[in-house]
Amino acid sequence: MEVAAKIKIMPKGIGTDFEKLKADILAVMPEGARLQGFAEEPIVFGLKALMAVVLVEDAEGGTEKVEEAFVKVHGVESVQVIDLGRI
Repeated sequence: MEVAAKIKIMPKGIGTDFEKLKADILAVMPEGARLQGFAEEPIVFGLKALMAVVLVEDAEGGTEKVEEAFVKVHGVESVQVIDLGRI
């Protein structure tokens, strides 16, 4: 059984190149996790968050490896799972 995790990725600044950020996030995707897609969400004063939907196994700590990998990407300020649901 898999779950879909909606993950909010906050960049360090307004001038973040989202295409590079997306490529860097794809490059660090842990084994067993699959990206369903990205969306950009306006936050405030030109700052945007990158929203990622990732499929992971429905097991304890299922999103931890994904969160740990994403937060290590250059230019990422924070990573937060904002929604989780079974498929």
